[in-house]
Amino acid sequence: MVDETGRGGAGGIDPEAVAAALAEALPPRSIDRLSRLFSALADPTRLKILHALTVSPELAVCDLAVIAELSVSAVSHQLRLLRDRDLVSARRDGRIVYYSLVDDHVSTLMRSGINHAMED
Repeated sequence: MVDETGRGGAGGIDPEAVAAALAEALPPRSIDRLSRLFSALADPTRLKILHALTVSPELAVCDLAVIAELSVSAVSHQLRLLRDRDLVSARRDGRIVYYSLVDDHVSTLMRSGINHAMED
């Protein structure tokens, strides 16, 4: 049954829209990586860390601990997860480990998310 819009009415399937969506469907590996990315962003502490690294390109673990209002150990745990998700990279200088965003995609994602969250 087709309604006045040319689509199936009463919950009917729109074959063209479904075909277009399926043609652009992401492969399972991409879905998994995207899911892991967004799960990493779904934590207030990790968002504080990523935001701080968006503002200051490189920060030591102790600096991030102050910003996140947590112990160095707790922040290190979060940084390990962010590093495993390819969101941050580490650089050691003697006994101090500095972290930075892995690339501009992460800062773009953070800025876009912030803009969306700040909308009325």
